[in-house]
Amino acid sequence: MARPETTVPSPEQKPLDNAPGLAARRLAAELIDEILRAGTALDETFERMAAAAGLEPADAGLARAIATVAFRRLGSIRHAIDVRLERGSPRNGGPFEPIMVAAAAQLLFLDVPDHAAVDLAIRHLHEDARSSRYVSLGNAVLRRLARERDAILAGLDPLIDTPEWLQESWTRHYGAETAAVIALAHRQEPPLDLSVKADAAGWAEKLDGVVLPTGSVRLRGKESVTALPGFAEGEWWVQDAAAALPALLLAAKPGERVADLCAAPGGKTAQLVLAGADVTAVDRSGPRLRRLAANLERLGQQAQIVTADAARYEAEAFDAVLLDAPCSATGTIRRHPDVAWTKRPEDIPKLIALQARLLDQAAKLTRPGGRLVYCTCSLEPEEGEMQVEAFLARQPGFARQPIEAAEIGGIGEALTPKGELRTLPHQLAGETPRLSGWTGFYACRLIRL
Repeated sequence: MARPETTVPSPEQKPLDNAPGLAARRLAAELIDEILRAGTALDETFERMAAAAGLEPADAGLARAIATVAFRRLGSIRHAIDVRLERGSPRNGGPFEPIMVAAAAQLLFLDVPDHAAVDLAIRHLHEDARSSRYVSLGNAVLRRLARERDAILAGLDPLIDTPEWLQESWTRHYGAETAAVIALAHRQEPPLDLSVKADAAGWAEKLDGVVLPTGSVRLRGKESVTALPGFAEGEWWVQDAAAALPALLLAAKPGERVADLCAAPGGKTAQLVLAGADVTAVDRSGPRLRRLAANLERLGQQAQIVTADAARYEAEAFDAVLLDAPCSATGTIRRHPDVAWTKRPEDIPKLIALQARLLDQAAKLTRPGGRLVYCTCSLEPEEGEMQVEAFLARQPGFARQPIEAAEIGGIGEALTPKGELRTLPHQLAGETPRLSGWTGFYACRLIRL
C-alpha cells in the first residue's frame, strides 16, 4: 500500500543547518558521491567520514543504512530518477545527483516518512550554489517518486541493479536464469553467521539462531554483535557460512604446520587454530593484522603473525597451506553492495595475474604430500575454476583432491563436476528469503604429489 503523500515545505524556504536528520542525509550523499567517484569501499569510507562528521550513533547508522540501500538498488534508483528528468541530470549540478539518489533510496526502499526525505533533500540542495539552481526540479522529481512508488517498484527486472558487465559475465557462465536469481538474492539484506568454538546447537538456542548444515550458526535477529552473549567471552566469531568452508576443506590436524596466506581479518586463522594446528598467519597489511591479533586475543587463541607479501613469503614447507587470494569480491555483493559499482572489468586481468603469483608461491610452501586450498570470494570463473586449470597446467606436481558433499553438509549443488566448491548467493534455502543464501565462493583442494 502506498504511503499517503505529506505536505512538503516550499523548495524556496531557507535551509536550516541544524534541521533534525539533515546531518545524516548529508553524510549519506557524501558517502555515495565519494564511493562512486573514487571507487573506495563503503565500510572504510563510512568509518573515516562518520568519525570526521562527529554524528550521534543514530544519525551515523541512518546515513549508513541510506548509503547501503542506495548501492543495493542503485540501478532501480537511477532508472526511476532518469525517466522523470526530461533532460537528464544537470551536468553542472554539483551534489545534485548524490542528494537525489540518497533521497530516492529513502522514498522507495526505507521506512522513512516522505515529507522528511523530500524536505531534507531540498534543504541539502540549497546548501551548494551549483545544486541550489535545481531545487524546484529536484522537488518535483522527488514528489513524483513518492506518488508513483508502487508503480516504480512493480515488476522491476532484478538485473537492473547489476552493472552490465556483471550481467553479461554471469549470464555467460551460469545462464540467464541463474544470473537473474543471483541478482534477486542480492536484493536481500544479508544474514549474520557465526563460527562457534563448540556446541553450535546450544549457541543457536541462546542467540535465537539456526544451525546450518555446514555447522555455522545463522542468527534470526539483527542485534549488535558486541552486545550478544558469548562475544566478550570469545565463544564465537562472525564469519559468513560460505567463507568458513575453505578452512574446513583443508582438514587441518592437531600439530600440523599450517600457513594461512592473505589471512586478515582472521576468521580462517581462528578455525585452523581451533583444529589444533600450529598456524602462521601471513598478510601484507599491518592494520589488518592488528585486527586479526585483536580477534585472536578475544578468542583466547594464538598464532604466529607475519607481516609480509604472501607472493614473496618464504619459509620451511608447511603440511597445509590456505590461500584466500585477493579478488574482485563479486561474491560478496549482497553483504557489500558497493562492490558491484566500484569494481570494473579491467580489474580482472590484474587480479588474475596476482592470484597466479600467489598460487605459485603457495605451491612452493606446500611440502610433498601436503594440501593446498585455493579460494576466492568471486563469482567470476576467471578467478576460480580457470585460475586453477592454468595452475595445474604449469604445476604438474599438483593434482585436485575432489571435495565430497558430506564435507559441506551434504549441499551437493555447491560442488562442480570436478569436485570443486562453487557456492552461489541463491543457494542454501532458509526460513525466509533474508535467512537464505550465502556468499559466492570458489575453493579447490590440491595435493602436492
